[in-house]
Amino acid sequence: MTTYIALLRGVNVGGHNMVAMQELRKLCERLGLENATTLLQSGNIVFQSASRDASALEARLEQETAKRLGVKPAYFVRTADEWASLVKRNPFREEAERDPGHLLAVLMKHQPGAGAIKALRAAIVGRELVEARGRDGYFFYPDGVGRSKLTPNLIERHLGGSGTARNWNTVLKLLALTRG
Repeated sequence: MTTYIALLRGVNVGGHNMVAMQELRKLCERLGLENATTLLQSGNIVFQSASRDASALEARLEQETAKRLGVKPAYFVRTADEWASLVKRNPFREEAERDPGHLLAVLMKHQPGAGAIKALRAAIVGRELVEARGRDGYFFYPDGVGRSKLTPNLIERHLGGSGTARNWNTVLKLLALTRG
């Protein structure tokens, strides 16, 4: 069995696309995913599966969530090993230690090109820092996300696809869940 972390994009935000975490756990159980555990109300779930294909799990979870729960969130699925690598490859270690609430890990479906990251950095008008490692982005917002001009729309326009973000505190809590 492989341990996976799945992040849902766009659920339980501002009263839209409401998904009860209990219903999400039940959905996973119906799909044969084992030991499903949720964290917070923002769509974070850890589970085990015999499947070795994370993209197939993403597609199946997206289909079944739409069919059974009536919402259409995107799923971003990583193995526990990929998650541990995301943590290990963090280029903003000092910021993670000092200010983990302002450091976001951004999971993407596809790896952005080096030119896309360079263009995104050029578009930054504040003090934000951006790095990418494969399909994972690291965004540090020293002045907070709420006031930043580095918005999801700007990021998606430059990187050519959508993603979903979690702050570093949540990233570490999810890592701990994969380790029992």
